[in-house]
Amino acid sequence: MKTKNLMQTGVLAISLLAGSVMAAVPESEAAKLGTTLTPLGAEKAGNAAGTIPAWTGGLPKNAGTVDSRGFLSDPFAAERPLFTITAKNVEQYKDKLTPGQLAMFKRYPDTFRMPVFTTHRTATVPESVIQATRQNATRTKLLAGGNGLEDFRVANAFPIPKNGLEVIWNHITRYRGGSVRRMVTQATPQVNGSYNLVYFNEEFAFREALKDYDPSKPSNVLFYFKQRVTAPARLAGNVLLVHETLDQVKEPRLAWLYNAGQRRVRRAPQVSYDGPGTAADGMRTSDQLDMYNGAPDRYDWKLVGKKELYIPYNSYRLDSPNLKYSDILKAGHINQDLTRYELHRVWHVEATLKSGERHIYAKRDFYIDEDTWQAAIIDQYDGRGNLWRVSEAHAQYYYDNQVPWYTLETSYDLQSGRYLALGMKNEEKRAYEFGFTATESEFTPAALRQSGVR
Repeated sequence: MKTKNLMQTGVLAISLLAGSVMAAVPESEAAKLGTTLTPLGAEKAGNAAGTIPAWTGGLPKNAGTVDSRGFLSDPFAAERPLFTITAKNVEQYKDKLTPGQLAMFKRYPDTFRMPVFTTHRTATVPESVIQATRQNATRTKLLAGGNGLEDFRVANAFPIPKNGLEVIWNHITRYRGGSVRRMVTQATPQVNGSYNLVYFNEEFAFREALKDYDPSKPSNVLFYFKQRVTAPARLAGNVLLVHETLDQVKEPRLAWLYNAGQRRVRRAPQVSYDGPGTAADGMRTSDQLDMYNGAPDRYDWKLVGKKELYIPYNSYRLDSPNLKYSDILKAGHINQDLTRYELHRVWHVEATLKSGERHIYAKRDFYIDEDTWQAAIIDQYDGRGNLWRVSEAHAQYYYDNQVPWYTLETSYDLQSGRYLALGMKNEEKRAYEFGFTATESEFTPAALRQSGVR
């Protein structure tokens, strides 16, 4: 009898714990969205010092001009830095910098700098996404173990998060335009600054954006991703296809690779976790694309809280079609004179590798922008507890399409002195093409061979 009672008590405790992890917020709390909180869950008010303004709706769709290639003009081109953080004055700003940023000043004291500008809370999303986010607040739940979502719609699973894992799912499910086609480049400069470019043609589509999506028959696929290498010649024609699943307990990520040399399509289970990133020369893992992606099951996630940080923001200058890639890529790090940092509130989430799990990063600190749910900075530590790599996402708001996303992702290896820069499109024929028409048949293994023709 005593054993039976203990078992019942244990089951009840587990049930209550699971409920606290999985429960959506009540309607009374969701009512804060659009009132004291922005429609996506950020604090609408500014900070007490007045250095972060109140959110007033973001930039309008006509905030600037769009050229014939789709590149946006900079709405803040006339602004000048309020101040610039350098190795000489970094101590007075260290409370608003991450350990990784501080390490960059120490690693490159003569060249690394951060020009800080007036803060502008520019981002918003279409009304349909706002409505879906509002529904998610009271409906979406974490599946057992937190490795999947239940009753999720469109974007932003947990606009009022209660734990670190929900914040991470917000980054994974954040709005990126429904569907997008883009031509971007990647470079992994040597210590002396020399580099070769890898060119990608990528297509990305959430399930709801597919022309043939049937909401009455919900798919377990969260989004589809296809990446074709177009140069250099030795890699051209290789294609990666990913079906990112929503319930990863039921069905882990599905990935395939088409090898142009062999003309064969193969399953690619290595395209996950710390598997090598495509043509990245070992400078990033598979789960570092888009700053972080994939199943979160190998880490324990701790919500440390919110803080104010200087993060890359409104990086229109860095995206200028007047720049050459050689203007951006320099020895040690990108050309920091082209960057723009602003003071914003971020969610700090600490990820610690679970006992018995494997990953080259034993600990990761995520700093996620409250207005967009995008990861802005991630500090990554090795198995000995040493800070190893620092990732920064230079973000911009694509105001003509109401899409917050990145201009350029960087990952700096503090040990080797090398880095990765991914997402540059300055010299390409056109900028991002949002809202392209796609069907599910275009994202099947059978379609890979055609996509990979050289």
